[in-house]
Amino acid sequence: MSLITPDLLTRFDVPGPRYTSYPTADRFVEAFGEVDYLQALDQRRAGVVGNNLPLSLYVHIPFCESLCYYCACNKIITKHKDRAETYLRYLTREVELHTAHLGVGQSVSQLHLGGGTPTFLSDDELRELMAMLHRHFEFVPGGEYSVEVDPRTVDENRLAALAELGFNRLSFGVQDFDSAVQKAIHRIQPAEQVFTLVAAARRLGFESVNVDLIYGLPLQTPESFDRTLLQVNELRPDRIALYAYAHLPERFKPQRRIHAAELPSGGAKVAMLARSMDAFIDAGYVYVGMDHFALPTDALAVAKRQGRLHRNFQGYSTQADCDLIALGVSSIGRIGATYSQNAKTLEEYCDLLDQGHLPVVRGLALTRDDLIRRAVIMALMCQGQLQFESINLAWLVDFKAYFAHELKQLQDMESQGLVQLNDAGIQVTAMGWFFVRGVAMVFDRYVQADRNRSRFSKII
Repeated sequence: MSLITPDLLTRFDVPGPRYTSYPTADRFVEAFGEVDYLQALDQRRAGVVGNNLPLSLYVHIPFCESLCYYCACNKIITKHKDRAETYLRYLTREVELHTAHLGVGQSVSQLHLGGGTPTFLSDDELRELMAMLHRHFEFVPGGEYSVEVDPRTVDENRLAALAELGFNRLSFGVQDFDSAVQKAIHRIQPAEQVFTLVAAARRLGFESVNVDLIYGLPLQTPESFDRTLLQVNELRPDRIALYAYAHLPERFKPQRRIHAAELPSGGAKVAMLARSMDAFIDAGYVYVGMDHFALPTDALAVAKRQGRLHRNFQGYSTQADCDLIALGVSSIGRIGATYSQNAKTLEEYCDLLDQGHLPVVRGLALTRDDLIRRAVIMALMCQGQLQFESINLAWLVDFKAYFAHELKQLQDMESQGLVQLNDAGIQVTAMGWFFVRGVAMVFDRYVQADRNRSRFSKII
């Protein structure tokens, strides 16, 4: 980090996509609907797309018992546990409509339960959900089966139940250990509670434990966040996700409860990021890319070393590029050269399923240009390098001619030491990895044409 100056960090303190997909979800259109999605499913079953690769499944559980003020996720705040039972019935209907087109028994190598709070569901409800998924899909041995966990909703017995159900990866939402910050964001969870749960997860044999952190929250200072960093390094999770808080109260109503005057300055955020990177790297973590760190022995760090890193709607992954079926309200999926998103409100989601329709309300059929640019952006985001010849052969284009304007833009980044350009390709430097979103943005035709990027989170 010593070569990364505050000036460079400040320059990249700008909004930009996270590239969990390309094109990004803000480009989805309502003209893409259920008919288009069903066609993509039928093409997969016929072998036109997907090449019979195992599927990835994402299940969105929208319920939370209490409101976290920083949250920008699609969630429903409720203490009525009976709502989960009803929701599971609709998830079952959605799965049945999928298997009517795909057939029962498609292989699944990756499952992620997100939210909301997946552990809002009781152990019996989680068993019901997993039993339903196993009836319709074939889960392959050695897959990645993960669940997001709110530490306030579980104990060791609940973690044992998750392990029994086949989950092998956990992600704990921590955000910050400072009690004043926790109070300001309405999420009180003592550090001791998290330490106890992580120790339990290790005893139970979970393959990987991730901890989510957020910098830029109200009342945070570089000094207070240093204390959280020390505790996290003592906790020593297998993976760390470090996100920048994006304060967009006009878009996300819960954030209106955060006092803007209590937010750290841009300079303080830059300092928190720089000190976080130093702290984790000094503690032996590998910088995987963007906001992800992992211990050298973790599968994510191994995949990066071996050039097998991939990226999907959940972030970096060790799983090969595969189709993603997204279940539940607001979920985003990918089949072949299409993206799709379910209805964002529970009422519309349930209403469409009651009518016998899949709840897809928007999406996108990718153009040839989209596919070429996706290949370029994902190569940069995941491997940190690109060989022109690989794109030329795969897409029958002349890379240097097709991307002449973009290559000219990269020359400025080359002068800053972020990339290296030669006749054969593009190499993101060690320093450039910290700004890889900015490098990828050069090839994003939509972002380059649209200077209004305030809907995105900051690159750092």
